[in-house]
Amino acid sequence: MTIKALSNGNDNPVDTDKTIDSKEMSIISHFAELRWTLIRCICAVILCAIPCWMFWERIFDFFAVLPLRLSNPAPRIIYTAPVETVMLSFKIALTGGVILASPFIFQQIWSFAAPGLYKKERFLILSIAFASTFCFLSGFAFCYLMLPLLLRFLTGYATVQIDPFFRIDEYVNFLIKMSLAFGAAFEMPVIAFVLSRIGIIDHRFLIRFFRYSIVVIFTAAAILTPPDVISQVFLALPLLALYALSILVAFLAKRRPKE
Repeated sequence: MTIKALSNGNDNPVDTDKTIDSKEMSIISHFAELRWTLIRCICAVILCAIPCWMFWERIFDFFAVLPLRLSNPAPRIIYTAPVETVMLSFKIALTGGVILASPFIFQQIWSFAAPGLYKKERFLILSIAFASTFCFLSGFAFCYLMLPLLLRFLTGYATVQIDPFFRIDEYVNFLIKMSLAFGAAFEMPVIAFVLSRIGIIDHRFLIRFFRYSIVVIFTAAAILTPPDVISQVFLALPLLALYALSILVAFLAKRRPKE
């Protein structure tokens, strides 16, 4: 049954069923677009993971073995299950696929979020995707450069009677988790820029929220990093610096009254 109880200002009834149907169709279309966005991103990761799987040993030597050689004492890597090295190759391949496909992934994510911007601001999508890729890779590189110092500090607690042996599965999981956590953390200024352009936040909001952000940042660092205090502080301190940078970015990106 159709209910015609609304008026459009000219004494012409408005079909509420059509209004509800249009809203439902809009929601369904958004979910359909989200599904296709996820499918395209997953396909991109798989395609980029194939060459990483073919050269996983070289990638492992560069990103996992080299930082250990800079530690003192240098830990040894062991494996205790027959399938650990097989699973290691897949983990390295998928992680490498995410890194190589990150420009396409960020372009898809921000294109999906484009309706939140004004039409004249949608040209920023490629610039935002490029900035997101740069920040993600910068976080990954920062983690890789600081990793030898962290490993040296952690292995420095070993006495003469304790030799450091790392299980390959636990060590690679540690590397992947730390690298992706830093990559995601370095996206904070980009997110602050987009939310400021949309009008959801501004620099004043970030300044008022600073006291609470300290608690949130240390909680997020505890979730994203392995369960030790050193790794949490290792991630939390750069996050605080990035939060301060986000305040500046939000101030520069805020909409002017003429916009």
